[in-house]
Amino acid sequence: MPPRKKRSSTAENEVDKPKKRLCSKKSADSSFSVKRCTTWFKTYCSAENDGSIGPDGMEKFCKDLGVEPENIVMLVLAYRMEAKHMGYFTLNEWLKGMTYLQCDSIEKLNRKFDVLNASLSDSVTFRNVYRFAFEFSLENGIRSLDKTTAIELMNLLLDGRWSLSKEFMQFLEQSKFKGMNKDQWYNVYEFSHHILPDLSNYDEDGAWPVLLDEFVEWHRQRSNKTSETGVDC
Repeated sequence: MPPRKKRSSTAENEVDKPKKRLCSKKSADSSFSVKRCTTWFKTYCSAENDGSIGPDGMEKFCKDLGVEPENIVMLVLAYRMEAKHMGYFTLNEWLKGMTYLQCDSIEKLNRKFDVLNASLSDSVTFRNVYRFAFEFSLENGIRSLDKTTAIELMNLLLDGRWSLSKEFMQFLEQSKFKGMNKDQWYNVYEFSHHILPDLSNYDEDGAWPVLLDEFVEWHRQRSNKTSETGVDC
């Protein structure tokens, strides 16, 4: 029997050499990086805002995203960050929200817009965003929303989601109320979800705030005038 041939060192190296793990640039870029996220944050923050993103940085951020600051997606984003003050993001808030969304660049965040908007279809998420909006929009030291801010927020959150939203905002505009406190704000949400559009199941002896009692009275009087005259008041 002929002697066995030794494998050449070259062949040996080819067989035994551990294979390098290939990692594409695309794969590396798709993973979330806290470092990249922090660097991204710093392109918008300023020393005058103690290293936070302030109004000027927020304007640039929205411009880069291609959205207006009052776009509802910005409110949902602030909710995911658990931001404390409208127009400002701290680094901790930024990292909390962007880590949740796994975004460390404008491009990645843009691709999440549909997800952020779609999240409002979930009743629990929408309720949480609605409640968050109250605290988020308060001025420092003030415990209620001024009338203008309340109407703007309701238009953003409830228009198209509550059939009586326009009527309620019209009522609020001409009412004696100068703004809305937390109890009133929360109860408007409950009212919009539990009271029928014709108000037939509204219990005047229920625990609703006076604001909603007066809205119901105003709406019924208005409806009666419309049915009598045939003209929409």
